Amino acid sequence: MTESEKTPIADKKAGMSAVIVAGGHQYVVSAGLKIRIEHERGSTEAGSEIIFDNVLTVFGGDLAEAKVGTPTVAGAKVTGKVLGEKKMKKIIIFKKKRRNGYTKKQGHRQQVTEVQIEQIHV
Repeated sequence: MTESEKTPIADKKAGMSAVIVAGGHQYVVSAGLKIRIEHERGSTEAGSEIIFDNVLTVFGGDLAEAKVGTPTVAGAKVTGKVLGEKKMKKIIIFKKKRRNGYTKKQGHRQQVTEVQIEQIHV
């Protein structure tokens, strides 16, 4: 294994990174990164600003200076810009009971909000 493969993802990116909670999922984000989160209610118009207050960890290029929250980092927030709303690829749910003539087919398309991370405030 080469030295570049051993380094964490955060060391490869310049600037600060953070671990945030959005829609029940955790994301590692840095400034300029585009993420897709579960549909956010409220101001999700394209161009509006969104603030993530649930910041679990903030770290830079040096992991020794990481701030780990219990459970969140006090005063830390991540701001982003909403790019728009989309739907994910359709998922097919198929149920069948053998020898009973029972089949059921459903489809689901999850709505997501695309967000571009602007800044990480500590």
